[in-house]
Amino acid sequence: MATIVTLKKRPDFLRVAKGRRWHGPGMVVQFAPRLAEDGHTGVGYTASRKVGGAVVRNRAKRRLRALVRELVPQAQAGGMDLVLIARPQTAIFPFDDLRADLSTALAKVEEKRK
Repeated sequence: MATIVTLKKRPDFLRVAKGRRWHGPGMVVQFAPRLAEDGHTGVGYTASRKVGGAVVRNRAKRRLRALVRELVPQAQAGGMDLVLIARPQTAIFPFDDLRADLSTALAKVEEKRK
């Protein structure tokens, strides 16, 4: 199981943005190999004002964090950095649909690593 490390610095977000991405109805997931060879998974979260006001953006990011805590430790995403970008639907989609979106994205991450 990979340990989850939160990405907080702008250069990390910009580096991951240059990598690959997966678009789903509930979120966009960007991913790139991690610079540190520590085997951890770096995860960052972002929600623009297009998602909604501060309350809606925070709710969307809380839902994304809950999904990451649930799904990423079991995924083979060690050594990767992920950035989850909220969409306007993220705050209102059923949680099971968001879970399916992230599962599909993580499967793509594993597929691209091989």
